[in-house]
Amino acid sequence: MEYELFYWPTIQGRGEFVRLALEEAGAHYVDVARTPGGMARMTALMDGADHPSFAPPFLKAGDLLVGQTANILLYLGRRHGLAPADEQGQLWVHQIQLTIADLVAEAHDTHHPIASGLYYEDQRPEAKRRAADFIETRIPKFFDWFEGLLGRPAPKDYLTGDRVSYADLSLFQLVEGLRYAFPNALARIDGAYPLVTALRDRVAARPRIAAYLASTRRLPFNEEGIFRRYPELDEQAGHAVGKGG
Repeated sequence: MEYELFYWPTIQGRGEFVRLALEEAGAHYVDVARTPGGMARMTALMDGADHPSFAPPFLKAGDLLVGQTANILLYLGRRHGLAPADEQGQLWVHQIQLTIADLVAEAHDTHHPIASGLYYEDQRPEAKRRAADFIETRIPKFFDWFEGLLGRPAPKDYLTGDRVSYADLSLFQLVEGLRYAFPNALARIDGAYPLVTALRDRVAARPRIAAYLASTRRLPFNEEGIFRRYPELDEQAGHAVGKGG
């Protein structure tokens, strides 16, 4: 089956979590909005489908249309061996993915803490306050949890054991995005969370992921996506940041 992925053509955003799963699976897919006429097709499906998505990303698989990042990954995980075979395991990976989505949303809100409809420049003071708390308390709180999952009952290669899941790919993308947006903070966190850092490196070295990262299919981070680099928001990284912080 050839999948059609519908997402904005100029940013990684939430669509990147789906792209990574498709790439790891070796699936054939078209990034529709990056093709001629693709934006019009995406808009038409958002307006006229029987089960329209509120916003991209959404995935078309034959006659099936699936929206919401975590929902798409739940579907792909079952089809392509990127989740355990049993129901409990599938729900557990889905739960991890939803937790990652929570932190992704908080990362977005560091540069748009008041309203998404306002420019960053219209809410810079509030963004600095939000980013300071995000760096000092929120990143460590979530990373403590991820580190614990990787370390209990003994250190393991991936979140569910010795096989990669879509949640591992998403945790890789989360770390990459935070490294882009908050390089000073993440430089400290790399040392405080060795198992998370090792998972990031392990995913990056997987052959299909490595090939994707080196290709033109991988869009660069930029200041239109979820993870945005505003140096003034990373200034608070001089404060203590680390496990238990």
